[in-house]
Amino acid sequence: MKHKWLSIITVFALMISIIIPTSASATTNNVNAINEKLGVPIVVYGANLSEEERATVKEALQVSKEAEIDEITVSGDDLIKYIKDSNASSRMYSSAKITRQEAGKGLVISIVTPENITEVTSEVYANAMLTAGIEDAKVEIAAPKPVTGHSALVGIYKAYEVKTGETLDIERTDVANDELSIATQIAQNANISDEQIAELLTSIKQKISEMDPATKEEVAKIVEDQLTALNIQLSDQDRQLLIDLMDRISNLDIDFNKLSEQLTDLTKEFEERFGDVLQDEGFWTGVKNFFNNLIDTISSWFK
Repeated sequence: MKHKWLSIITVFALMISIIIPTSASATTNNVNAINEKLGVPIVVYGANLSEEERATVKEALQVSKEAEIDEITVSGDDLIKYIKDSNASSRMYSSAKITRQEAGKGLVISIVTPENITEVTSEVYANAMLTAGIEDAKVEIAAPKPVTGHSALVGIYKAYEVKTGETLDIERTDVANDELSIATQIAQNANISDEQIAELLTSIKQKISEMDPATKEEVAKIVEDQLTALNIQLSDQDRQLLIDLMDRISNLDIDFNKLSEQLTDLTKEFEERFGDVLQDEGFWTGVKNFFNNLIDTISSWFK
């Protein structure tokens, strides 16, 4: 027990060392300076939020700390734009704040209301965003009440296009949505952790980038090899879902070398920050729960 609490204190100190430099970037009146090069943050609200819920989301996303922001709303009409065969009448509650970063900074995903995003994790969000073509951004996600978190991805797509002026490939956003749903399903069915499913997705994509499979059979071999390497057991149905998904991803117009570099950088940074502390799987589960309301960031697993 003494060793466990000593380790918890160690991780707390490491997290504080990460948080403090970020806080220091604020001005003396606790308002973030406007980035004249990359533009102000953009906040996207779910269209079905009540005024009270919208206020709750604003507080969670610390909108008041921004000198200026752009605000937009995401609705079912946006859902059908980015995701094939979706329902325009779907209710949208998940919201997000997107802040562009310098090229090479990568994605940093924070779920600031973890108690209200019940299924989708920051790691899975990040993998799906990279598949969709989103990079170099800080993304904070919030909801005023328990929701699965799937609709936030659509809001991020819309906000990213508005902020960058770029047009996302709809085929990629559709595949990314499938990735998010399949990852959630597999994690639940196989009873594996959020970190394990994210590591599985990342490792398969990296192998695809390295091996450039020409056939679905070759993709299936990569999937099987990574399942074995990570000691993950899937049902036949879930294994086939994963193979079909990765085959679609391998056929997208993606610069897999660039994608692999981003994922490798994420892994490296995480290992450098936390080292051997995370070798104890039981301990990390406890620490993750302990700090669940403190921080939930993608750069703390795959960097």
